Amino acid sequence: MPPEHPHGTWEPSPAARWEDAFLSGNGRHGALVFGDPHDDRVVVTHHALVRPDGDPQPRPPRLAGQLRALQDRLLAGEMTAAEEFTDGRALQWVRAFHPAFQVRFVRDSIAWRHYRRSVDFATGVCAARCGGWQGEVFVSRADDVVVQYATGPGLDGEVLLDHRLTGVPGGLGVGRSVVLTPYGAQLTLRCRYPDGDLAYTGVTVAVVKGGRTSIGTTGLRVDAAEEILLLTRVHRHLGELDASAAAAELTDLLDNGCTTRSYGHLLARHTAPHRAAYERVTFSLGGLPAERRLPGSELLKRPDSHALLERLFAAGRYHLLSSSGALPPRLTGLWTGEWDTAWAGAFTTDANLNLQTASAPACALPEVVEAQGALIRGQLADWRDNARSIFGARGIVAPAHTDGESGHTYHFQRQWPMHLWTAGADWLLAPLVEQAETTGERPPWLTAALCELASFYEDFLDRTGPDGRVVVVPSYSPENRPANASWGTLNATMDIAAARHALRTAAAWSPGADADRWTALADRLPDYRVNDDGALAEWAWPGLEETYDHRHLSHLYPVWPHHEITPYDTPDLAKAARRALALRGAENDSAHGHLHHALIAARLRDAPRVADALRQVLTGDYFHPSLMSAHYPRRDVYNADAAHTLPALLTEALLQSTPDRLVLLPALPASWARGTVRGLRTRFGARVDLAWGGGRCTALVRPDRDAHIELRTPDGDDGLVRLTAGEDRELIVRTR
Repeated sequence: MPPEHPHGTWEPSPAARWEDAFLSGNGRHGALVFGDPHDDRVVVTHHALVRPDGDPQPRPPRLAGQLRALQDRLLAGEMTAAEEFTDGRALQWVRAFHPAFQVRFVRDSIAWRHYRRSVDFATGVCAARCGGWQGEVFVSRADDVVVQYATGPGLDGEVLLDHRLTGVPGGLGVGRSVVLTPYGAQLTLRCRYPDGDLAYTGVTVAVVKGGRTSIGTTGLRVDAAEEILLLTRVHRHLGELDASAAAAELTDLLDNGCTTRSYGHLLARHTAPHRAAYERVTFSLGGLPAERRLPGSELLKRPDSHALLERLFAAGRYHLLSSSGALPPRLTGLWTGEWDTAWAGAFTTDANLNLQTASAPACALPEVVEAQGALIRGQLADWRDNARSIFGARGIVAPAHTDGESGHTYHFQRQWPMHLWTAGADWLLAPLVEQAETTGERPPWLTAALCELASFYEDFLDRTGPDGRVVVVPSYSPENRPANASWGTLNATMDIAAARHALRTAAAWSPGADADRWTALADRLPDYRVNDDGALAEWAWPGLEETYDHRHLSHLYPVWPHHEITPYDTPDLAKAARRALALRGAENDSAHGHLHHALIAARLRDAPRVADALRQVLTGDYFHPSLMSAHYPRRDVYNADAAHTLPALLTEALLQSTPDRLVLLPALPASWARGTVRGLRTRFGARVDLAWGGGRCTALVRPDRDAHIELRTPDGDDGLVRLTAGEDRELIVRTR
């Protein structure tokens, strides 16, 4: 890889574990590419593959009739009352995400010399070469197909679809077929889940140039071929699938059965939309050319390297884009190599999902925001069920966990009573609101959803405290509890912030009589509380004591992602937030905890704390050679949180915006002496290119619409700036 091109990574050996495989994806299909020249394996995944877990699917508990009694007890001081707010069911996780199968080309022999495997983030192509063999894999964003292409002299071996992956259930019903065709073969692997009629089928069209083809032991036998092109799709279905029709759709993508022309055509069609999205934003710290040339596994050993941050920023945007489409990224993005995926490979929405997608509006990835919108739109009916069944209210309540299909909340456990969490809808809708501010376009469905959320709060927030303010009861701060009470309590700070933001946003988007009521209700919500330690309290209810050593930072929600508490507008509360951040422990060193900490620190202009949290991640051995990450240090538990969240942190340290404010270099780590970032988007409708070094920063602002904004700078030379649509504006400020 040339030193001027940090947009990829490489390794000098094949992946020994699936966690180390290079990744490709289009937001529907995913591929884990091992790059092994002897057993050329590609694990295929699909967002729709979740393992059935009984029928019918669980519904939310019917607890609305018990709500008033629970509220009375909590208001009377019974701090364990919420532990009885359940229908008695046992904990049930959402349905688990799992891989489909491996596409394998097992070769008879290889000449091992000059090995290298790589992934090009700008094209999404994972490639490997060894001797005269070369293999390339990508997942087409244009044609929704996994494409594998192998070339080399004397390609001898067997192509097969192999379902045997770690944790595959013993009762999986498997059937396979190989049908020879004039261009090669059609391979089919059908897998029926135990105890039902639900199945998934993989269909691969193989096109072979030169040599001979025949039916092999379990697949297609190839002898003395020159090129092999494989096109694969996965279908999840009830009953039987017409595999011939599915294969015909793949055959239609070919250019008269020619491997070279077909591959080139498919690659060009895919590269156009993928490259356009990936290259919208670039980031550089002037990494050393020698370090930019290092393989990822070696670069990861240099946590102070600017080249490492450049590559992780690029990899994070690449993986985030590649895992977003039909749905946003799961806990594992779009990838897993085993059936026993941690935490069911689900969407955990009380922190992880929004951390992963946090960079999307500013880093110009509307595809990611649209994928999150697709998840929400597909579940709004279930969210209404949650509101009615649990709270007896109109409107919507989001679940803390989802498999991507059901949006019902049924995850109850004494330690994590997720069904009490009412802030979820505002939290999940927040990136879509930010994207709407960025583009200036308000989708009608989003306006309607915000109004539904406001109507929920109208019904739910009907209790008042001794001071006449509304009380949020029951209330829950994910996934923490007061030191002197149970998990279900009153006035969790996140719940207050979410309600206030939701009501005011709905009022601003839908003015009228409803808006007046929503604004009045928002004004009656309780103030935030500063505790005896001088910290912003996690519960704004007198007497509830803090539990500081925890990975979640839900109570700092009004700092990030919202801008309700800022050093400029609310300096006293910002000081209390900084104190809360200083007192917060890292608990089990979850990667998302460190990065969430850093995102909040960036909003509070605390550059040293940003740098320290970032260093915890870079020195903790969280990243696999694939540059996908782990949940815990020492690469324990494959998880996309760190990989996908890192670009958001780097962006927040460099630029922040609201519809009427631009903040330049708010939390620049001291070691970032110079650098550039191009293509960032702001919430007042402008693109911004930044370059800094030598004591000054230049911002080139390209507005798409007129704006009158407040400028905040590193040296405090602040002011007002008027922007005119279509007229570039250069801002030059001093840095400290």
